[in-house]
Amino acid sequence: MPPHEKPVVVPHDPAWAAQGAALCARLRGALGPSALHVEHIGSTAVPGMAAKAVYDVQVSVADLDAAAAAFDPPLTALGFVRAPYLADHVPAGSEAREDPAGWAKRYWSRRTADAAPVNLHVRRAGSPNERLALLFRDWLRATPAAVPAYARFKYVLAEAVPDTGTYADVKDPVVDLIGVVAERWAAETGWRPHG
Repeated sequence: MPPHEKPVVVPHDPAWAAQGAALCARLRGALGPSALHVEHIGSTAVPGMAAKAVYDVQVSVADLDAAAAAFDPPLTALGFVRAPYLADHVPAGSEAREDPAGWAKRYWSRRTADAAPVNLHVRRAGSPNERLALLFRDWLRATPAAVPAYARFKYVLAEAVPDTGTYADVKDPVVDLIGVVAERWAAETGWRPHG
């Protein structure tokens, strides 16, 4: 969503999982071997989670600049537009603040009348931001008792803020908190990105 639009959170749609998988398969075919992993992430990838009705997809690559050049033509053909966002929010207290390159990304979005809206995050394989996106999704999937509380927070936040930019800014510290708990879960369970 453009940062100036009012965020709208809707109840979970059970069709999101299958539609997200189909979207990832289509993107995998369009982007070719430079796309090392193409995964449905974010709230629409979590069973039972309320969300903005926008798919988040993460594409993991070896080199961000090479991928951006290679991905522009096929993504443009699919209705995507590249945006100038070159980095993710760095979690508070993270030692990664000393190395902001670990949070670099390339970003495209699709907002066309004939297709589902998508935020496409391209991140370097093995980077902290690639890992966090997967950990966040997988912890919520493994902890269904947390889903109603996080969903309620998002409903209240969406009502309280004027635009999606503010929504993202307020939500980031809550994601940071979830990340602390999720890291403990990852250590206890032996979780690893990409299974």
